[in-house]
Amino acid sequence: MDFKELAAIIIENVGGKGNVKSVVHCATRLRFTLKNDASAKTDVLTKTKGILSVVNAGGQYQIVIGPDVPQLYEEVLSQGGFEAGAAVEDAEAEKADNRSKLSKVLESIASIFQPIIPAITGAGLLKALMALFSTMGILKSGTQTYIILNAMADAAFYFLPILLAASCARKFKCNQGNALALAGILVYPSFIALMGGKEAITFLGFLPVTKAVYTSSVIPIILGVWFMSYVEHYMQKISPKAIKFFSVPLVSLLVAGTVTITLLGPIGSWFSELINVFFTWMNATIPWLVPTLVGIFSPLLVMTGTHYGLIPIGTNNLATVKWDSVVIGMLPSNVAQGAAGLAIAVRSKNPDTKQLASSAGLTAVLGITEPVLYGVNMRFTFPLYAAMVGGGLGGLYLGVMRVARFAGGSPGLLVLPGYIPHAEAMALGYTMNNLVNAIISVAIAFVGAWVACNVMYDIWLRRGKIPPEERGEVLPDVPDDAIVAAVNGKFIGPDEMKDEMFAQQTMGQTVAIEPSDGTVAAPVNGKIEMIFETGHAFGMRMSDGTGLLIHIGVDTVNLKGQGFTVLKKAGDVVKAGEPIVRVDLDVLKKAGYSAQTMIVITEPVDEDVKVAFTEFGKTVKRGDILNK
Repeated sequence: MDFKELAAIIIENVGGKGNVKSVVHCATRLRFTLKNDASAKTDVLTKTKGILSVVNAGGQYQIVIGPDVPQLYEEVLSQGGFEAGAAVEDAEAEKADNRSKLSKVLESIASIFQPIIPAITGAGLLKALMALFSTMGILKSGTQTYIILNAMADAAFYFLPILLAASCARKFKCNQGNALALAGILVYPSFIALMGGKEAITFLGFLPVTKAVYTSSVIPIILGVWFMSYVEHYMQKISPKAIKFFSVPLVSLLVAGTVTITLLGPIGSWFSELINVFFTWMNATIPWLVPTLVGIFSPLLVMTGTHYGLIPIGTNNLATVKWDSVVIGMLPSNVAQGAAGLAIAVRSKNPDTKQLASSAGLTAVLGITEPVLYGVNMRFTFPLYAAMVGGGLGGLYLGVMRVARFAGGSPGLLVLPGYIPHAEAMALGYTMNNLVNAIISVAIAFVGAWVACNVMYDIWLRRGKIPPEERGEVLPDVPDDAIVAAVNGKFIGPDEMKDEMFAQQTMGQTVAIEPSDGTVAAPVNGKIEMIFETGHAFGMRMSDGTGLLIHIGVDTVNLKGQGFTVLKKAGDVVKAGEPIVRVDLDVLKKAGYSAQTMIVITEPVDEDVKVAFTEFGKTVKRGDILNK
């Protein structure tokens, strides 16, 4: 992949450097925040080699690249002169921002949590490995090594408010040092000790401070930094330049710190507890519901960017109650998407599809689904349905068996150690069966999606919805002015036609074929302008404006669609020789109708010039050029 060339194409077609407010990237996508989404040329980008798909969702213009996105991102930054993750101020663009509130919220969530995911993923998996080694007797609790490793594993969660403060400061555009200091208050040893005491707490002698635990918390610091950003911006406006250096941080920290510990912190803590209570109740009463729904609908959530709504819930659960049963549904969903992609890799006869589906399918099984979702499953549609079936089955098993995860990470086979219960989880009753059941759910999801995809492939194949190149049928490249045989059979002229109207060339110059099978293809390269509901006829338009009518059989409209299967729809652009309709010739024969298939030139570009066809009476194959 030429990253330099691709970066230039992307920058040009997102509307140029001036249209970019900010650009970040995740594991597989470039994520642009644009001043005007309408200036982006999505159709051009979608067709560009190296780009799997383009998604405008969650408040971001997302260009799906795949695992190579980090290298491309650096080139985009270099050519565009952008600062990594830094937004460009533009008051007019902010006023013109017509995104929904949901999109703005999801975009904020995505940008806040994205930078901290590697830290909590690594810490969570380290904790899981420690539990595994302890169970095997390799690592003993209480040893110096255990204590040091435990500090490495716990630090990211214990100091989660500080990690979040750094990314919140960037999102809310306030001083990062001040935001980190605000988070430091919440995890300061003396403050923690005060909050844990028996006496009531007041600040300044009259402001009550609600007792709460802020270590490992999520929502309180987000609310605190958000409020601090307003205080800081206000102080920037009113502070004299001579004292601004110390007045802005002093007032910001005092005011935001006071409001956070007396109001916003308790509210955030209460909200976190409410989330915990809700999902604890769900886990106790209908434990199968949430993982099942997440398993089914995760691909749709990823497509729209709304899967980021699950991140704070899952992170909050891991940080507070030390386990999560919400995001777990994405594990079987991702594996199911990979299984569907791998099934396509096996069934497809197209080398390009095989290569993409196999590599993207493997990547999805390991936890990154965008390449297979956009490059394979959405492209053929039915693998997406199969993935939803497999993901739902796997999610249902997780819920019924009350499986939980104890570490974060991109849901896939690589994070299975995160299902090994740590000491706190074992105290809650979890055993190694939790990991076993997680593995079983993965197997169910894989097999379910694999079987469903193969069954649906056969159904699509019978209906003629699998493209010829995927079946190993390579359509010949014919000139745009060529007219080819629509069916296999005997090529005949007007003298042998059984329909008098067509024989008399009433609708235009007409030729026909006595078919030997029931597959009727496009006779030209062009666009399908109409298809009768009965399937007995369809119209096409060539690039030079020539119009054609393909009529299958004589008086077959009377069958009202019986024996006809329509494979395409009006508006589709097709190649000459590409199947459009399948006909059951036995149905026509039993009903007493001729199957002669007429090709009528209804709108010639030059009415004085007739098309010169090859000799009548010869046997032709579908796709053979008929005009000389």
